[in-house]
Amino acid sequence: MAKSEVSLAFTEISEIRKLPREVITDALKQALVSAYRRDRHPSTAQHVDAEIDLNSSNYHILLEKEVIEGEEITDENTEVTLFEARKVDPNATIGDTVMMPIVYNVRDFGRIAAQTAKQVISQKIRDAERTQLYDEFKLREGELVTGTIQSISGNQITLMVDRAEAIMPRKEMIPGERYRPHEKIRILISEVKKSTREPQIIVSRGHKNLLRRLLEYEVPEIYNKQVEIKNIAREAGHRSKVAVAALQPGIDPLGACVGVRGSRIQNIVKELNDEKIDVIPWDNDQAVFISKALSPARVTGVYLEEDIDQGRTATVIVPDDQLSLAIGKEGQNARLAAKLTGWRIDIKSVVEAAFQSLPKIEEPPLDRIAAENPEMILEVRRIIEKKRADRAVQPEEYITLSRFVQMVEQRMLDQREISRNRRKKVMDKYKQVVPAWAYTTPLTELDLTRDIQGALKNIENCGDLMLRVYGDVDKLKEVLKAARCDEDAIDVINDALTDLLRTHKKLEETATAAASEKVDQTAEPASVLAPIGGDDDLDAALPAFVDMDIAPVAPRAEPAKVGRKIIRVEEEEAPVPVADKDLDDDGVGGKKGGKKGKKHRQLEFDEDRGEVIAKRNRKRGQDFWGS
Repeated sequence: MAKSEVSLAFTEISEIRKLPREVITDALKQALVSAYRRDRHPSTAQHVDAEIDLNSSNYHILLEKEVIEGEEITDENTEVTLFEARKVDPNATIGDTVMMPIVYNVRDFGRIAAQTAKQVISQKIRDAERTQLYDEFKLREGELVTGTIQSISGNQITLMVDRAEAIMPRKEMIPGERYRPHEKIRILISEVKKSTREPQIIVSRGHKNLLRRLLEYEVPEIYNKQVEIKNIAREAGHRSKVAVAALQPGIDPLGACVGVRGSRIQNIVKELNDEKIDVIPWDNDQAVFISKALSPARVTGVYLEEDIDQGRTATVIVPDDQLSLAIGKEGQNARLAAKLTGWRIDIKSVVEAAFQSLPKIEEPPLDRIAAENPEMILEVRRIIEKKRADRAVQPEEYITLSRFVQMVEQRMLDQREISRNRRKKVMDKYKQVVPAWAYTTPLTELDLTRDIQGALKNIENCGDLMLRVYGDVDKLKEVLKAARCDEDAIDVINDALTDLLRTHKKLEETATAAASEKVDQTAEPASVLAPIGGDDDLDAALPAFVDMDIAPVAPRAEPAKVGRKIIRVEEEEAPVPVADKDLDDDGVGGKKGGKKGKKHRQLEFDEDRGEVIAKRNRKRGQDFWGS
């Protein structure tokens, strides 16, 4: 094959496959090596390599050989003389191994060897293509591309994106949108996965980031970072809400997104199969933001509440004629507003809220409203009776109801805030009782049933659960009851926490015992539900949750040089130990021992040993003490 033919072949393959020439060259080298091994069957321990010069179309098979002493070669496939070896490596010595080029013609390949070379080249090129394709599309995740529909099946659509094949599952399609073969559509590359064959490229038309990319494409202010998309809530094919904010003064974010006479937003609506899009201005005041998120409905009042157990809840009061509009078809408008703002939204009409609030003003803390505003309460009662009689309510009467509902909701909100602060204060008091490691331990470490775990979904870790059990157990019981857990759910939680404390205590005791010579054994952890009264009772309850840190053993102090101080100790009715078998019968026992009686011992400080030892009289009649 001429030089131009070799160069042309490599260039053509490189352009068609979109691969570097080095990849193809490496594939050809491995093919030559595999074919040679298949044809000549060298040892698997013997290294074989190949060199290719594309300019001269020359190649060489390199075989690992050992340099031997002398000129006689036993096996020319594994041995080479020192003279020949130094032609390749001038520094070669006896016993070294060198890669020697051998005379070998690929035309001598057998059929099997040639087929092996062909398979190796094809496999290496395919592997390189897959790797390059995966790396290329992995970097393009989240991009907006144009794909051509190849085929349509029941559950997915196959598309061609550039030179790769992608799939769009049914859940990623826009409901109600029709697709036709060979049609070009805009799609979002949502995910790229590795597989045993080609990389799996998942594209989407229903992802909310598709709307984000379309806005960046249609609105230059968003692409240039003059307007920021804060959040997107989308139900593909039906409705979407987009919260935007201006990053530069003097720019109207709504006008930039909508365009002149709605030209920009209409282009996106047509691209998304006439999906309705609401563009909402972002506001740092969450009450104002929630009010705008419920557009096109008008809102009378928004009352925000952040509860420890229920999370963030917004109570929204709307006029009666705006209730259905605020909720939307099948709750769609309220659902999208909740997704956009991140708040749980409870929508009430003014009349509904007034009906619920009126009976509550007879009891604290709302009784003060009736005492302070008797005339308004009478007017509210009259309007309610008028509404019950199905008579028309005038606009000014709706204003009165709105004022009444606003007073009640604000008073109840303030009262709940006081109650939450009281609960928080009580729980803060018990924080010293909860060990530090509990705040980094997830609830999955506890052996709890699925329904209990669902009820505790707003509690992040075991430390927060311990605080609830200690300082707010009544509220925790209410949460479990609302989730329809078993009556013994609180006992199950208590047992699980106690087991967790016991396990950590044993681990810490084991670690401390390995590091010190003597460990003080602490008591078993008390039940988590141990009652705690006021502040004076905290210290008594600390062992249940306190960190199981064992104080290090203090070093033994050097004993003072004092004279011997004799202390007599009598132990009544104590069994004789084995070490005392040789004591005589003087109330202690003979050699056999076993008798019981008084044992006279003497405690004495031994200056040589540096410790107090016990000494006893070993034989009758002797006036000395043996150790």
